[in-house]
Amino acid sequence: MITHESRDPSALHTPVLLERCLELLAPAASRDGAVVVDATLGMGGHSEALLEAHPGLTLIGLDRDTEALGLAGERLKRFGDRAIRVHAVYDEIAEAIAGAGFPGVDGVLFDLGVSSLQLDDADRGFAYAKDAPLDMRMDQTRGETAADVIAAAPEGRLRAIFERYGEEPLAGRYARAIIAARNVEPILRSGQLVDVLQQATPAAVRDQRHPAKRVFQALRIEVNGELTVLERAIPAALDSLNVGGRAVIMSYQSLEDRAIKRELTKRSRSTTPPGLPVELPEHSPEFKLLTRGAELAGEEESARNPRAIPVRLRAAERLRASR
Repeated sequence: MITHESRDPSALHTPVLLERCLELLAPAASRDGAVVVDATLGMGGHSEALLEAHPGLTLIGLDRDTEALGLAGERLKRFGDRAIRVHAVYDEIAEAIAGAGFPGVDGVLFDLGVSSLQLDDADRGFAYAKDAPLDMRMDQTRGETAADVIAAAPEGRLRAIFERYGEEPLAGRYARAIIAARNVEPILRSGQLVDVLQQATPAAVRDQRHPAKRVFQALRIEVNGELTVLERAIPAALDSLNVGGRAVIMSYQSLEDRAIKRELTKRSRSTTPPGLPVELPEHSPEFKLLTRGAELAGEEESARNPRAIPVRLRAAERLRASR
C-alpha cells in the first residue's frame, strides 16, 4: 500500500484542467474571507494551487479515502489552519461546512471518479489490468467490497448493475457467466473476474474493447454508491453557495455528466409561469451557467496526462439566494 511517509503526492497525481479550474473559481476565491470546498480532495493538487493563488482563502477538503487524506495532509501542511481536512463522502458537504463553522461558502470543486492513488495502488482492486483483491472501496474502513457483491448478488441484480452503471450490452451474458463461475469457486481477485469475462465475450467483441472495462466501472459505482451520492451532493453543494459563489464540477463518464447537467440546467432556468409579461424575482434563475455545454481537455493536456481525456467540466455561479 502507498503511504504518505514514502511517497510524494505531487509525483503521484497530475491535477486535471488545473488552470481552467483556477480561472473559474478565482472571482469567488479572491473575496475577503473566502471559503472554498474541495469536495473530492484526493491528493490535494487542486487545493494546493487554490491556497497558493489566494492567500486569504480557507479551504475545506473532503475525502472518503483515509489514505488520500493522509497524503493531502502532508501536501497542505504548510498552509496551517487555512486547510481543513474532513473524512467524509461528498454528499455530506453541508455537514462538513457547518462543522467547520461556516454558514455558507464561496466556491465548490468536484473532481469525480476514481483517483490516481486508487488506480495505481494494485491492492485496491480498481484496475482490471492488475491482479489484486476485488475491493474497490474508496473508503476501506466500511462497506461491502466488489468481491462481496460478486459473491452474493443474484443474477438479476448483477445484470442490472452492469446495464445501469456500465451501459454494458453483454450484461446478461456476463451475469450468467459470473454465477456459473462462482458456483465452482469464489471470485475473490480481479484477475479471476477478468478471466471469467474474457471467456464469456465473443471474439469479435474482444477485438474491439477490453471486456472488463465497463463491468469494473459498474462494480466501482455500485460499491461506492457513486451516482446515488452524486445526486444528493450536487444539490447540497449548490445550496451551500453564497450569492456570487461558484461551482466547478468535473466528471469522467456519461452517467455522472448527465446528472450534473440535469441539476445545473434546472437551477439556471426561470420558473416564471408562461404568459406573464415580466420576470418575477422569486422565479428568476438561481444560477447562471459559466460554460457552454461540457468543456473538454485540450489536445496538449490530453497527450501529457491521458487521465484528462474523458473529462467533462461544467460550472455555474449563484445569482440569488433561494426562497
